[in-house]
Amino acid sequence: MIAYIAIPTSLSLQSANALQTYTTIRELRRRRPDTLAIVPRWGNEPSRFSELGVVHLPRPAIGKLSRLYRTTLWYYLEYSAFAWMCLPVLAAQQQAGTQIEAIYIRQSICAAWWSAVLGPRLGHIPVIYEVHDLESRNPSRTKEVWAQSLLHLIDRTAITRATAVASLTAEFGHYLGQIGWRDPADIAVIPDAYDATLFGPHAQAASRAQLGLPADALIIGYAGMTFAHRWLEGLIAAAAQLLPLYPHLHLVLVGGRPTELAQLRKCADQHGIAERVQLVGAVPQADVVAYLNAADVLAIPDTVTDMTASPLKLFEYLALGQPLVLPDLPALREVLPPTLGHYFARRDLLSLQAALIAALHARTDRQAQAARRTLAQAHTYGRRAERILELVAQVRG
Repeated sequence: MIAYIAIPTSLSLQSANALQTYTTIRELRRRRPDTLAIVPRWGNEPSRFSELGVVHLPRPAIGKLSRLYRTTLWYYLEYSAFAWMCLPVLAAQQQAGTQIEAIYIRQSICAAWWSAVLGPRLGHIPVIYEVHDLESRNPSRTKEVWAQSLLHLIDRTAITRATAVASLTAEFGHYLGQIGWRDPADIAVIPDAYDATLFGPHAQAASRAQLGLPADALIIGYAGMTFAHRWLEGLIAAAAQLLPLYPHLHLVLVGGRPTELAQLRKCADQHGIAERVQLVGAVPQADVVAYLNAADVLAIPDTVTDMTASPLKLFEYLALGQPLVLPDLPALREVLPPTLGHYFARRDLLSLQAALIAALHARTDRQAQAARRTLAQAHTYGRRAERILELVAQVRG
């Protein structure tokens, strides 16, 4: 049996973190039905994870105390409590005669507890930590000066004490080698992925007709659940500069929170292109696929992280095939070679404009479209689950 301990940020799949966790568990259980996933839930909160047969433990909602005193430390306590709550569940499995081959965790605090304390208590069960970045660089980390050493301890313990470490990118693995925490050769690279049951190419004309988009427009598309730290304002500014060259240019931005949409409406108005920027807001994933298929070019203006950048949208875009415009980061080049992507210097408006022009000119390159779709096939969630199972088999020896 494989145990998967997860703390998704949304049980209704309203975050990239939750989508990745849900689909990874789904594909693991398809290949290994004995996979035991443990997820916290507050009360009778609706949970899409119930569809997967996960074990829901009561959420120790200590983080709610941040309403009284605002600090992320409350959540650190909550994650610690949940890590310990998983112990009797797995101990009961062992007592029933079930062999636990490995415990897979992607949350740093749970990984630290299980790697250093709880795993050894259960007979040194192998613990695999899927690290997405250092907690000390998490934008939501605790900001108290006195607690910074705690962040370092969490990172170091989780990474150095885990039986094995999986990284989204080789770039981050090399960094862990540079600081002496892990040998890069021993770090498994398991990138993010896309859901092949949802994302695939469809006729552009049909997608535009379905959505009521102009048939003759040149459309630059973007989709994301949140727009924070993604430099969408830069994409709007670049589009405004390109409008004299492309009179039929439109931006279609899918997703975002209401406050983010309001800010981007104001930004588009300031650049004088409000009528050319369509802010779709949150829609079902099937509609997201239609909007992306309607586009000529798909853009990633920026990423939240750098060395660990492995955005879901990169793989979803690849599966559709259109030209991609994205910031020039080594972590992204690991997935998409420059021959298939249009890279620009990060946060450089002129460079972004040049990349958009190149991508628009390449929109009819069918050979490149096919190559991107072929490349995407190595990054389905099914393949991701297989990489995890290969790592489990490796730590078992």
